Amino acid sequence: MFRKTILKNGLRIITVPQKNIQAVTVLVLVGTGSKYERKEDSGISHFLEHMFFKGTRKRPSTMAIAEPLDKVGGIYNAFTGEEYTGYFAKVDSSHWEMALDWASDIYFNSLLPEKEIQKEKGVIIEEINMYQDHPMSYIGILWSKLLYGDQPAGWPVLGTKESVSKISRQELISYMKNQYVAQNTIVCLAGKIDSIPSIRKIRKYFSEIKTARPLKKPKIIERQIKPELLLQERKTDQTHIYLGVRTFNIFHPQRYALEILATILGGMMSSRLFIEVRVKKGIAYYINTNDDSDPDVGYLVTQAGVDNQRADEAISIILKEYKKLAGKKVPREELRKAKDNLKGKMALLLESSDAQASFYGAQELLEKRILTPKEIYQKIDKVNRNDILKVAREIFRPEKLNLALIGPFKDKEKFQKLLKI
Repeated sequence: MFRKTILKNGLRIITVPQKNIQAVTVLVLVGTGSKYERKEDSGISHFLEHMFFKGTRKRPSTMAIAEPLDKVGGIYNAFTGEEYTGYFAKVDSSHWEMALDWASDIYFNSLLPEKEIQKEKGVIIEEINMYQDHPMSYIGILWSKLLYGDQPAGWPVLGTKESVSKISRQELISYMKNQYVAQNTIVCLAGKIDSIPSIRKIRKYFSEIKTARPLKKPKIIERQIKPELLLQERKTDQTHIYLGVRTFNIFHPQRYALEILATILGGMMSSRLFIEVRVKKGIAYYINTNDDSDPDVGYLVTQAGVDNQRADEAISIILKEYKKLAGKKVPREELRKAKDNLKGKMALLLESSDAQASFYGAQELLEKRILTPKEIYQKIDKVNRNDILKVAREIFRPEKLNLALIGPFKDKEKFQKLLKI
């Protein structure tokens, strides 16, 4: 069972003992990401994440940061999203305190050397180029732009080449001082640990943490009255599609019904869209449907790479399946299969210490509450056929419908005409 501890300074500690494994994961989550940025420093959260691997007072180079964990076969990295930034190290349980020392060191003592900042700008620009050259990934960036436009939620997490090239060392320091504070930080420890001594160690290593009120993110504005389309013309061998609808935030009472609905549509190899688009028609290799909910907004989207000559057919099939769900209750057997699929996948994913740390830490950061897997299973089990139908009728409406696509097309009107539901 997990244990949550809140220190007087506001730092939250989550410990998740797992007695039957040999690993321990240290995960530090900071409640800041691209949604907290300004236009002029877009990408600064991700840039700062990179710079934490460029040297500290104790470990003054990238080599000095990497080598101790490499010597013990550790797995370590960092990530930046819209809502949070994370740093983690996963090691054999005998080395867990070294991993905690490592995580606290980069959190508190990163030097942000000017020379490395200038070099890392080139690295990040190449990362931006990599995504732009990979339409299967870049279509997700277009999707955010389509939904949210020129506001933080619609900007790329990496920033742009222009914004990244202008970020200064002083801006990085100021952003870190504002956001990397006790109230905005969660330290998660999961794996072969004992909670009480682990909490004592975390108190020790994070004793220097500053207390301040972090910056708040701006409210997201959503304006849509009809189906919207964003097309990027590109010479590709297949058309990459994001087709979906605006939904609701993570606190909505029907969030689990939405998750089940997405699973029924495209979350399994026996899901409706996989069978219709790939198995029966043979016009796609990859096709899946996912729902994504944050504290402020959410969406359901079907992603696919399809035959250029039959892109319009794929879009029509997806919309047809959306409409069917809004017109008729799902069969009981199909609902049960989707529920069992979600619960089974969660059980398998949570076997590892890094997944446990992320599972509990992300809930605390985004929702400020934590449900156990058992409690989530119970919520999934409570969803009935009427709930699925109600959600489908609520979300599958013309004024919520959006399509982003990348492919060798000049005329977007033929796709716009397809957007009927």
